[in-house]
Order: sequence, then C-alpha cells, then structure tokens
Amino acid sequence: MQGNHDCGCCVSRRHCLKVLSAAAAVAGLGRGLLAGQAGPEGPGPADHVDAASLRPRPEVRVAAAFLRMPPPYWLGWPGTTYDLEGHQQEYLGLFEDSSRRLGITAAARREPIETEDGVEELLKEVRETRPDGLLVTVLHMSCWRWAERLAREAGVPLVVFAPVGTAFTGHVRQISRMRGVHVVSSLEWPAVEAGLRMIRAKRLFEESRVLWIQGEQRSETVLDRLGTKVRAVPRRVFNEMFDAMPVTDEVRQVAADLRRGAERIVEPTEEDTVNCARAFTTAKRLLALEQSNALSMDCLGMVGAKLVPTPPCGAWMLLQDVGVTAGCEADLYGAMSLMLTSYLLDRPGYMNDPVPETAKNLLIAAHCTSGSRIRGFTEPAAPYVLRDHSESSLGVSIQILWPVGEPVTLVRFEDSGSMIVDTGVVVANVDTPPAGGCRTSIEIAMDNVADVRDVLGFHQVVTLGSHRAQVEGFCQLYGIDVLRSPAGGAGSREG
Repeated sequence: MQGNHDCGCCVSRRHCLKVLSAAAAVAGLGRGLLAGQAGPEGPGPADHVDAASLRPRPEVRVAAAFLRMPPPYWLGWPGTTYDLEGHQQEYLGLFEDSSRRLGITAAARREPIETEDGVEELLKEVRETRPDGLLVTVLHMSCWRWAERLAREAGVPLVVFAPVGTAFTGHVRQISRMRGVHVVSSLEWPAVEAGLRMIRAKRLFEESRVLWIQGEQRSETVLDRLGTKVRAVPRRVFNEMFDAMPVTDEVRQVAADLRRGAERIVEPTEEDTVNCARAFTTAKRLLALEQSNALSMDCLGMVGAKLVPTPPCGAWMLLQDVGVTAGCEADLYGAMSLMLTSYLLDRPGYMNDPVPETAKNLLIAAHCTSGSRIRGFTEPAAPYVLRDHSESSLGVSIQILWPVGEPVTLVRFEDSGSMIVDTGVVVANVDTPPAGGCRTSIEIAMDNVADVRDVLGFHQVVTLGSHRAQVEGFCQLYGIDVLRSPAGGAGSREG
C-alpha cells in the first residue's frame, strides 16, 4: 500500500491541499527538532512528552429515553407489581454513572415517552442534535413498534435495553439483527454499558490520526467508515530522530524500569535497554510533533537495512500499555485492529504471525511486540522476559507470558468494512529456542475450528478475554461484516 492510492481511503481535494501545507510546516519543524532546537509549536527532543496524553479524548454525546405505556399497568408483562418509576430512576442513574466513567456526555429525557407523538418528538430532537448514539429503555412489551421505528428513522446508532420481562424472543428476533442497532435483553447493566463503549470506540476512531511510517512520501487520507485519519511520513523520519535522541534522565529511568520489571533478562545488555528507551522517547516526540495518536511503522525494513541498533519492540510495548497503538511492519489494518482492542476493550493486544501446530491442532500466535497490561490498562502487567529480536539478534524484544487456561479473542480488520473475529484458549507459552520465530509465542486451542490450518487471516490481533459478543456488536452497530474461521472448509461471512 502506498499513500492514498491502495489503502481503501478517501480524502477531499480541499483537505489534501490543507494537509500538504501542514506537512511542509511540520517538515520545517522536524528539521529544528533534529538540530536539537525547539520549533514554534513543539518541544526539543530532550523535553518530556506524556505518552498517555497522546490518546485522543473526543466529546462523545449519547441521548437516552424511556419507552413505556401510560401507567398504571394492568395485566400483560412486565406486570402490575413491576416498580415502573423505581426501575426508571434506577436505569437513569446507571446510565449517568456509566457515562461519567466513560467520559460520555449524557443527555437523558426525564419524562418517559408514552405516545406516538412522543416518539415523533424524540425523532425530531435526534435529527436536530445528531448525538453520537441513542439509548432507549423499553419498559413495556407494547413499545417495540416504537423501538423499531427509531431503528429505521433515527439515523444514529441505537442501543435498545429491554429489562427481563419486557420482551419475548419474537420482539427482538428482527430488530436485534438490524445494522445500526444493538439490543440487550437482560438485567445485566454491564451489557448495556458495553453498548455505550461501542459508541465511544467509534468516536475514538474518528478523532484519531495514525502515523504511517513507511516509504518516501508524505500524504494524508481518511479511512472509509471508521473515519480515522492516516498520515504517511517517510521511513527515514523516525531513524533520523532516533539518531538525534540524547540519553536523558527520562531515557535512563525508562530503561531502568524496564530491566527492574523483567522476570529475567536473557540477551539484552544495559546499552540495549537504553536504546529501547530512546526508541520510546523518539516515538512519543514524533507522535506529538505530527499531532498523531497512533503509529504503524516499517520497523522490519529498518532493522533489515541496519538503520537502528534496536527494533522498537520494547518501545511499542510501553506505548501500548498506556493505550497508544504502536503497530509493526507498516501494516495499517493491523494497527487499526490494535486500536479496536484499545478503544473498545480498554486493553492492548498483539498483532501476530499465525503458525499451525499440526501435531496438536493448535494455533501458535507469534510476534515480537505485545502490550504487557493484557488484563486492562489499569491492571498490573503480565510477567515478561527481556530478550533480543530473534530474527536479527539485535536490541530488545519482549516475551510476554500469557496466562495458560484463559480465553482470548482474535480480531483483524481486513479492510474498513470487514473484520475477522475468532476465539480460543491459551494452552502454553512457546520458548525460542527450541522453537524459531518471534519471542512472544502462545499456543491457542481454537474454538469451533476443526482444523487449525483453516484459521483466517494474517497479523490478527490477540487480546485476553472472551469478547466475541462485544466485538461483533460493534461491527453490527457500524455496518462492518463479520468473518469467522470455518469449522471446516471455506470461511463464512456474516452481515
């Protein structure tokens, strides 16, 4: 893929001209950085950049309403004993609590909708204010015709919450499979919050810029459907900035922390860990300079050309652990897949090369970069071992030890409109040697795949936990086709 020709992107001519102008300004600033001077809008290379601040913080607006029949209820579900007012206040409080924790601006209608006129008024309000999503809570079985109308006419992603007692299977069978709709028929509020996370994740995609470090050209494009900006910059920009990056107090501290946190250090020297920390500080400064929130770099090409003394594997772990996507091999959709686990599930994953273990019918997912906070950004790091990069014997790569017996989810954007989603269970961590390949290698027993040779995709992203329902819910809400590895034979596609 090169520039804006082959990556499935679209960008207006006017926007392109703006980008080219901005790129020229940034290039001038970059020369100042490489000379060790502060530019007019950016820091010099010795100045600190908070990695967590690189993650986007968009405004996310979600409207909410309650659908019910005029009380008091008589016969019919949810029944005369259903505490209608109490449940409405309970669910309103839960919505507002979730919104505060997720950074969502909540706009809930206090007065319930009980008539066709009320539905019309809600539709008018949504069309005028254009929230990022709409949550409706169904409090009577007779209200499903209104929910279906909102699904057809609101024009924004719709989450429908039906507490148990307000829906039969027939009520949800069709609407729950409509694109742009996510239905929760349950008493489990976390399932509703998962729908809010889907809306937030889409806004995070829309407000993100991925720095695509490869080739020789500068350009900027926008990915269809996801709305993510992609800024291509020449590969040399990173290694030139790395060469100019001094060994600061921050670099020494990052390197010391990396060594201190390791269960073992096998090949890397102290100098190797210092260079790893320099790659981390270089990446942070480059992202800040380019006003970007994530990156995908031709790292293997740099290592092959011996342009850097260390691959950036350890640096990418440090970025991913604070929610900043750092992808390998300039695989743009691999980076987008990493962003999905970060933005939707609040945890890093790792993009991997899939290896069939045919004697045991297991998938080995192998790569040299993985986040360590695999249980979540606020959770403790997984155990890790400092190794060198197995393919080059250079620098620092990291072996993350994944918990055996726990479920994992594999996701991969094939393009902006389709995603592979599979699940499995970690069976073992594979050491190199005796195996060849990348340092982080885990054996996975795949779910519902009879022959591991049929697993779809390359550079899938593995993330800890069973998240199929949430990932597929996101896909349905935003019109993304779901692909699953087949139980046997050719793959299947779902709309």
